[in-house]
Amino acid sequence: MLEADGYQVVGEAQDGRSGIAAARALRPDIVLLDVNLPDLDGFEVASALTGADDAPIVVLTSSRELGDINGLAVRSRARGFVAKADLSGAALDALSR
Repeated sequence: MLEADGYQVVGEAQDGRSGIAAARALRPDIVLLDVNLPDLDGFEVASALTGADDAPIVVLTSSRELGDINGLAVRSRARGFVAKADLSGAALDALSR
């Protein structure tokens, strides 16, 4: 879906630790990060990725609504949140500017 909206997907990861490793190796501009991961949660991963000066933009996503997780999302230093039902290239564009 994101590729159809002009995004190039450069990597995928199955869990938080491999996501951190992939993001550090691939150095993407944007990381789309699920909140629910099998090892670390997405908030921990977002915090780990956003600590550097050259950090990617991190956008959290979940099938849950933001109201349930808003405080955790803010503390993670992610750029924003997009519910999976609303995920689109336009939604990522709005957060990456």
